[in-house]
Parts: sequence; structure tokens; C-alpha cells
Amino acid sequence: MSPANGFGLAGIIGMPVAHSRSPTIHNFWLNAHGIRGVYVPLAVPPERLKEALPGLAALGFRGCNVTMPHKQTAMALLHRVNDTARRIGAVNTIVVEEDGTLSGFNNDGNGFVQSLRDARVDWRADEGPILLLGAGGASRAVVVALLENGASRIMIANRTVEKAEALAKEFGSTVSTIDWADRAAALADKALVVNCTDRGMVGKPALDIDLSRLNKATMVADLIYTPLETPFLAEARARGCMTVNGLGLLLNQARIAFKAWFGVMPDVTPELITAIKATF
Repeated sequence: MSPANGFGLAGIIGMPVAHSRSPTIHNFWLNAHGIRGVYVPLAVPPERLKEALPGLAALGFRGCNVTMPHKQTAMALLHRVNDTARRIGAVNTIVVEEDGTLSGFNNDGNGFVQSLRDARVDWRADEGPILLLGAGGASRAVVVALLENGASRIMIANRTVEKAEALAKEFGSTVSTIDWADRAAALADKALVVNCTDRGMVGKPALDIDLSRLNKATMVADLIYTPLETPFLAEARARGCMTVNGLGLLLNQARIAFKAWFGVMPDVTPELITAIKATF
């Protein structure tokens, strides 16, 4: 949506949102591109979401990001949701259209895939079997993106096997499960291994996995970006693997949203990375 005064408003809706790095990212790009506007945190409790979302158009917002606990519940309050978001079952981006209606998208999986391509330009989802550790919402977004990019075999290991099986069942024979107890043994032949859990995040214990069977040709990724290198990634890198942290996902999903709101596809520059690191 393009308000008559040319001033662009966007933000992030969640509870809490004070920790989000998204304002740092989007306000950096607004300044870098000379766009009049601001990106703000919008702390909205769950019981007020139904009131808050229609207010975006009334206040002249071009859209917003959506974070926990609203990623799933926001879907029913939008006028339309794209196919990728429907497959994931959650939205992370809302665009206010010219007529004031709200469109929902989920760019998390696409942001993750782009982060792999940023690390290795010739990366392909069909290079070999993929192992995902964890079966929550983040894992679901990664599964959808990998399938949309041609993955032929995805395995999911989760502490609660029923949760992994329920997720795998939704996506057909390409996605299967293995027991959590077998996660270390499963590393040997994988082209890509991804930590989709919160293990290793600041304030959380490290991911419990023996990496002795990890092949150095395997790409190893973590969706976490605080810290930028988790113990899981540090050990994988020490074993010769190419590693990718979660900052690339954050930045690449943000680029897609910024383009939708402000009409410019921004770049990830060293100056932006420095600005983000200053927030840690």
C-alpha cells in the first residue's frame, strides 16, 4: 500500500517483540535507499490480534512481519494466504494491498534456501538425502521449501517421534522419520543436515548429537543466529564441513518482505552485518 504522503510504515507484530532484530535490518535499508519511512515493533497480545490486523490499513501501514505467538492464528484473519504459507500452516509476512485488504506469505523457508545458495552458489536440494533435527514450526517451513526446490529424500528426527511422524505424513513418501536415538548414525550419508530445534541458542543447552560419523562433504546448517555459531556448527566446521547459521535465513526473508512493501530488493552488506552484530 502506498500512502498519499509517501511515508512508508511497516513493523513486526508479536508478543514479545523487543528482542527482534527486524527493526535494525529494515530501518538500515530504509536509510540506505533514502526511503521515507520507519519499521517499528508492535507488541500485540493474542487477544488483541483480531483488532490489530485490520488497523494496519487504517494506520497507513504497507505491511508487517509476524512472529510468535501469532504466526498460525493470523492466517484466519487475512483476506488471502499464498500456497506456500498454507502448506507451512503459518505466515511471517503480511502485505497491505492497494485496496486495504491483507495478503499473507511465509518467506522463512525461501530465506533458508537462499542462505544455502549464498554459502554455495551451486547448492541443490536434490543432491542427496537430507536430515532435519526437530519437527516444530521451523522444521515445517524448511520441509516445504526443500520440497518446492526439488528435494527427493528428507528424514526428520525428533525427540517425540509422534510429532515427527505427523509432520512427515502430511508431505508424502519423500519425507520420512527416524528415531531420535538413531540421529548420529544417520549423519554418514547426508548431503545436508539442519538443526531446527532451539538447542544451542543463547540460554539453552547445546544440541546433543555425536558428530563423529559426519562426512566433511555434508553441508551443516542451524536456524539459530544467537549465537552466530552454535556448538553444533563449531564442531561441524572443525570436522571440515561447510556451515550456515540462521542469520542468512533472517536476512533473506527480510529482503523479500522489504521488496513487497517498499518496491526495492535490498542487499546484505558488511555494514548491515556490523549493525546487526552490534545488537548481540
